[in-house]
Amino acid sequence: MDRDATAIALLESFAERTGLVGSQPQRRYLWTDAYAVCTYLSLHARLRQQLFLDRAAALVAQVHQVLGRHAAGPRRGRPLGDADEQTWLRHPTRGGLRIGKQLPQRAPDEAFDERLEWERDGQYFHYLTRSMHALERYARQS
Repeated sequence: MDRDATAIALLESFAERTGLVGSQPQRRYLWTDAYAVCTYLSLHARLRQQLFLDRAAALVAQVHQVLGRHAAGPRRGRPLGDADEQTWLRHPTRGGLRIGKQLPQRAPDEAFDERLEWERDGQYFHYLTRSMHALERYARQS
């Protein structure tokens, strides 16, 4: 199998497993989603198939919809940060993006547990910079 076909097969599997396409629930994870956006864009630039640009656009939209909102607690479903819904719709990254881990971020009054910290959601600088890179590439190519 050539490199393009391998990349396409991997991305198709990713899209199905994570709910970008098909009937699986949406499972977003900022790090891998950023790499997937960049790979879709590279395939679009290389093969000139609209499908890859469409998938990049759909993934960016899902990332903002899912990871730009609180996942748990009393603010579940509300935009991160202090933005109201209308402001958030115009600027979905204003409050940042969660990384998408299963456990919620540690509450301010919750004891630190080093083992659990690796499983907790939050906003990590290196994930956010990877995502910003993907968004910058998307903005230039779309």
